[in-house]
Amino acid sequence: MRRLVPALLALLSVPALTTPASAAEAEFEVVTARGEFGSSAPTYEPDLVPVGAKASVFSLSAPEFGTGVTLVVRGLLPNREYGAHAHTKPCGPDGAAAGPHYQKRVDPVSPSVDPAYANPSNEIWLDFTTDRFGTGFSTTRVPWQFDADRRAGSVVVHETHTHTHPGHAGTAGARLACLSVAF
Repeated sequence: MRRLVPALLALLSVPALTTPASAAEAEFEVVTARGEFGSSAPTYEPDLVPVGAKASVFSLSAPEFGTGVTLVVRGLLPNREYGAHAHTKPCGPDGAAAGPHYQKRVDPVSPSVDPAYANPSNEIWLDFTTDRFGTGFSTTRVPWQFDADRRAGSVVVHETHTHTHPGHAGTAGARLACLSVAF
């Protein structure tokens, strides 16, 4: 948790946000979401994402900055690697309801496993490892903002860290849980 505060402060101290050169650059968007798995957010694998575990997402977006996203979780299994990504749709009754990963430049082939599209610069990747208490967090920043008419709708927690090699790029195992986020 000691690393979380500096990560959030880094997101908030970006020069483009604190000293805008023009009124257009001063426009930024903050999005937050939080949920409890098994209550306000679905868990599809309670053995890996227990009922009662919690997640929060904080997103900051500005034209000269791009988009920064932080995911914080607690109550998950201790000392375990998880993957997490922004997906195109809100959560639903099963993991597939959230749709594919949100991609700024959409792969014409689905499912996307080409590293030219399935990569941390074209998608929002939030892989994390929990500590001995089951708490984890991840922060990422991409050089783009969501399109006004095409936005992500959730963050899905996956079974493993995200793969990067051709034919498997962007894959991270089963969809374990989901938090709807109105990016």
